[in-house]
Amino acid sequence: MPATFYFDHNATTPLSSEVLRAMCAALEEVYGNASSIHRHGQAARQRLEAARRQVASLLGGSAKEIVLLSGGTEANNLALFGIARSGDHVVTTAIEHPAVLNPCARLEEQGVAVTYVAPGSDGRVAAEDVRRAMRRNTTLVSVMHANNETGAIQPIEEIARIAHEGGALFHVDGVQAAGKVPVKVSALGVDLYSVSAHKLHAPKGIGALYVRQGVHPRPLLLGGHHERDRRAGTENVPGAIAFGVAAQEAAAHEGGEAASLRDRLEQGILDRVPDVAVNGSREHRLPNTTNLRFDGVEGEAMVIALDLRGFAVSSGSACSSGAVEPSHVLLAMGLTAEQARSSVRFSLGRGNTAEQVDALIEATAEAARHLRRVSTYSHA
Repeated sequence: MPATFYFDHNATTPLSSEVLRAMCAALEEVYGNASSIHRHGQAARQRLEAARRQVASLLGGSAKEIVLLSGGTEANNLALFGIARSGDHVVTTAIEHPAVLNPCARLEEQGVAVTYVAPGSDGRVAAEDVRRAMRRNTTLVSVMHANNETGAIQPIEEIARIAHEGGALFHVDGVQAAGKVPVKVSALGVDLYSVSAHKLHAPKGIGALYVRQGVHPRPLLLGGHHERDRRAGTENVPGAIAFGVAAQEAAAHEGGEAASLRDRLEQGILDRVPDVAVNGSREHRLPNTTNLRFDGVEGEAMVIALDLRGFAVSSGSACSSGAVEPSHVLLAMGLTAEQARSSVRFSLGRGNTAEQVDALIEATAEAARHLRRVSTYSHA
């Protein structure tokens, strides 16, 4: 079995050694309930608040604006269900993660009108299209910062101004962006911003929602007075500690070599493999992400072929793996179903090297030659 080199960091990331050490120590030593007044509880409270400050620092917000919860999905749900009410209107986009699209579908069942703005062929939504979609009763605009499949970065600051001019709050799903590009919530002009720890070399099961001071989403979970009455339930202190360390590390590693390695990988494949195209913007995107279309090759077959050669990549969103349907993101950008099924996402991370990238280029070229030779899959 060949060694596995991991190029699927948009799906999840391995724990950093520092995060792992911090979490293991917390599991053993910080076992108090952060709501208890004895020394064990107060020790847990101090560590929890330190972690909250670290997450706030990554986002450029204040600690009291950070709601710690179970991950990006819960953060998106809290933002959407916490703000929108029956009779309201919500504007979002056709390329959002299912953690936004599915709550929006449920909101529609509850009497909330939702408008889905389509992207251009580059995977980016035009701010003016958001303006045209808004109505007098628009209470919330929700647009992802960066797309998980193409890496396309949306014009968040411009959309924020438009949302506020129309009297709406602005929520951003920042799960893919935080730690990869600079995020300063005040400069972006957002009211709510979702993040997830497992995209930042921390464990799954912990995340946060930035809630601008003065914004009061209705809680999804009812119980005790945790998280300033915004999220009931005993806090996951070890997870929060790990998240805090990861946020601190992410701030130090922001950008890094990802863009140069991504460009090396992308250009190497384009040079070596015929009939390949880049899906989405090559200018406004995450530094670690490229989404490539291999005409005449099924994306799932390419993923399997590369896995057998020791490389982990993805044919789309991890939350959609196993689905027969082509990517809703690529379809919304104007690709045909066949083109969407021929696409593969490569997402780099801290552990990748130039040597791994060069080996992946070679493996991709070999896999494409083999699959085109044996496949009956037609060119798009």
